[in-house]
Amino acid sequence: MRLKPMQNVKEKVALGSIAASAGLTIAKTVVGVLTGSLAIHSEAAHSLIDLAATVMTYLAVRVSGRPADAEHHYGHGKIESIAALAETVLLFVLSGVVIWEAGQRLLGMGDHLVTATIPAFAVIIASIVIDFFRARTLYRTAEETVSDALEADALHFGSDMWSSMAVLIGLIGVAFGLPWADALAATVVALFVCLAGWRLGRRTIDTLTDTAPVGVADIIKRIAQRVRGVVAIERVRVRPAGDKLFVDLSVAISRTLPLDRVTALKDGIIRAVTAEIPRAELNVTTEPRALDSETVLERVMVSARNLGLAVHHVMVHAIGGRLSVSLDLEVDGKLALGQAHDIASQLEAAVGDELGPEVEVETHIEPLQADRAAGRDAPPDRIKVVHVALDEFARETGMIREIHNVRVRETDDGEIVNFHCHVDSAQSVRDVHENVDRLERALRSRWPSIKRAIGHAEPAGARS
Repeated sequence: MRLKPMQNVKEKVALGSIAASAGLTIAKTVVGVLTGSLAIHSEAAHSLIDLAATVMTYLAVRVSGRPADAEHHYGHGKIESIAALAETVLLFVLSGVVIWEAGQRLLGMGDHLVTATIPAFAVIIASIVIDFFRARTLYRTAEETVSDALEADALHFGSDMWSSMAVLIGLIGVAFGLPWADALAATVVALFVCLAGWRLGRRTIDTLTDTAPVGVADIIKRIAQRVRGVVAIERVRVRPAGDKLFVDLSVAISRTLPLDRVTALKDGIIRAVTAEIPRAELNVTTEPRALDSETVLERVMVSARNLGLAVHHVMVHAIGGRLSVSLDLEVDGKLALGQAHDIASQLEAAVGDELGPEVEVETHIEPLQADRAAGRDAPPDRIKVVHVALDEFARETGMIREIHNVRVRETDDGEIVNFHCHVDSAQSVRDVHENVDRLERALRSRWPSIKRAIGHAEPAGARS
């Protein structure tokens, strides 16, 4: 499997840390044995733990880079946090041992001869330089890849650098005839290690307990609120896992939105958030909400949609302070009238629940148009005859002109006619609709075989 670029970088940096830790461990151990310095011994032990930790880091980084699978739906990112927690335990164990031994020496229990040699100074100075550059590289890579394990390594090398400075001061003290300076330096080293362990442990436990990063939820909320169509943010939940931030976001939207608009709105939220927080992986849920700005027509259409019914020609009137709603309801034409009436009654009750018990609802039941009805184009001479008749009826309206794109289809239920026409663009929709309807009625009146006629009006000069 080919590694992703950032995963490759993480592994290379982790391997570099292993090499650095191994080299420092060997050098400090040798010098510690030769000088008898507790501070250098503690540094060697610290580096040995660092070596074990960096090996764990490398293994954790490799595993964490694997994609989600059937058993780990959110990926393997928390493997890095587990490795970091193990490193924290090692750090505190080391600190306890060093502080105990330093206390023994400071109290004069035992004879421990410490010599400050040139090799000791050389190893400690080299350690400081190496730790500085390794820590800087690790911090930068950890920030770029959002890696807990690499940040843990960076903390190790950073604390090593400061503790090595304490050891250097202790060696200087020994060189000037202050033998207790070594034990004191070892104590300072242990305290630095404790501090590093505390910082690392706190961050790791936060990750393992799904503690949301400070301020991220508020940032996501502000981004989502800017997306058009979002009415309110109901809930934001964020939890880190490796280099990912898993976000559960619930938003309120208008219940009148069609499903395709809801899907587009979700996609818009995801794009907006990931543009500012690339490592976020969002799960967006929507909660429909009734808005004060909804019209009566929209509320009626919502009631019909919730029942899966097709309605049209919805008319709303206020009669004596009382709402009156009339509409056309389409049902399967093969249904018995009793069944169709039950469906109409169900819709009327739903509209009443939505608009209040005082509303008057009347439904006109129509047969639903057949879906994918078999048909064929009529012969050219039949189309020509229908076209001529449409031209004649159009002249009578005084408004409609230039009948074109006439199509006649023959079906088992009768003929279906489609046509386009031009109308002055300044005419109102109501007037245009009435005149086009006149053409359709005239056509069906002349030829009862025409089941349906559909006219499409266009502004004069517009292309079909």
